Amino acid sequence: MPPKNQRSLLPIDLALQGGGSHGAFTWGVLDRLLEEPWLQIVAISGTSAGAMNAAVLADGWTEGGAEGARAALDAYWQRVSRAAAFSPLQRTLVDRMLGRWTLDSSPVFVAMDLMTRVFSPYDLNPRGFNPLRDILAESIDFTRLARSPIKLFITATNVHTGRGRIFRNAEITADVLLASACLPTMFQAVEIDGEPYWDGGFAGNPTITPLVRESEAHDSILVQINPRERPSTPRTAAEILNRLNEISFNSPLMKELRMIALLREVADPGKGEGARWAGMRTHRIMTDLMTDLGYSSKLNAEWEFLTILRTDGRRAAGEFLDAHADDLGHRSTTDIDMLLSEC
Repeated sequence: MPPKNQRSLLPIDLALQGGGSHGAFTWGVLDRLLEEPWLQIVAISGTSAGAMNAAVLADGWTEGGAEGARAALDAYWQRVSRAAAFSPLQRTLVDRMLGRWTLDSSPVFVAMDLMTRVFSPYDLNPRGFNPLRDILAESIDFTRLARSPIKLFITATNVHTGRGRIFRNAEITADVLLASACLPTMFQAVEIDGEPYWDGGFAGNPTITPLVRESEAHDSILVQINPRERPSTPRTAAEILNRLNEISFNSPLMKELRMIALLREVADPGKGEGARWAGMRTHRIMTDLMTDLGYSSKLNAEWEFLTILRTDGRRAAGEFLDAHADDLGHRSTTDIDMLLSEC
């Protein structure tokens, strides 16, 4: 990879998936990308944990550039970990001894999982308490975020219509971010403008289209934390539910990428919006680590676990840059056209 000072400034977009505490992997990816002065992040689409990472980064950038963004992300995840220290959801002693990050054996997690199949969050949490609200209030200046030079596209799912709504910088509040991460079995729907919203992952995880239509960048990097494929067939109840969760939250993304591949195939590269679709270059950063982690680990926010994920994110981003830095600005490194054969 040529020296950083010899590279021309390249505008890029980021598309950040959700996945609870697994979003710390994305934190690591962002931390590594922000070290590259030739990469100019101009727009981010995020859902759930991806939405949190996107908003914290954009706000931190507005205050202090790349280093401000890195510091803001670090502070945000430390706050998440400190809050989780008081949560009843903790690993068992055996899991700690064996180095397992799952909560599957936690009596509180098992009880909570069973209760959510019988009782709704309106029964179990009538006041609608969400510990993330206070964390967001400490982590983000929403007035400053509204004027950030980085365009944000945050997705939440309208409960009544089932459609995704995309919120942009000036519309983003703590409620919008909480809505984007609102798992309906754990939290009450978040009301915005008189409409209830659930997790954006049901509609777009994340939504790619606004990056093509509203950003001047032609390179979009997808940070994917939900495994698309697993080599083995799930057999236990926990494994089956975990795989259902992964398929459900990957499905909107796969459908949208397939649509984009089709539009690229038929778009006129010389005319208006067609030129943007035809000129889109796609890239992806992901990790095999997630195939070893189940759903319950998304609720584990121990600092040691978060730093393991962050370190893996930095590694994955570094390997991506080592392999594809010269491709950025010139060609796609992820072939979304292959998705057309899956229709």
